[in-house]
Amino acid sequence: MFLFFEKSVLIMAILRMISGSIEVFAAILILKLNDAEKALIVNSSLALVGPSILILTTAVGLIGISEKLSLLKISLIFSGVILLLIGIKVK
Repeated sequence: MFLFFEKSVLIMAILRMISGSIEVFAAILILKLNDAEKALIVNSSLALVGPSILILTTAVGLIGISEKLSLLKISLIFSGVILLLIGIKVK
């Protein structure tokens, strides 16, 4: 039995798997370094990975359903993602 996935769904899943693998690798690296300062550097580096994967995954998903959405709805979704990122970073 063969399973067929939409191209955009497959790419989104692969991006999330890569993101998860990077997170697990970082956790192992933090344990291996066994130093709070170095662990903080590794942890801070992950702050770039998470939002990047979020934006890429959202973009791929929107491209996958672009024929079903109007330009206004697509721009509202991107605005929502940007507002989420701003809300997370503002203290």
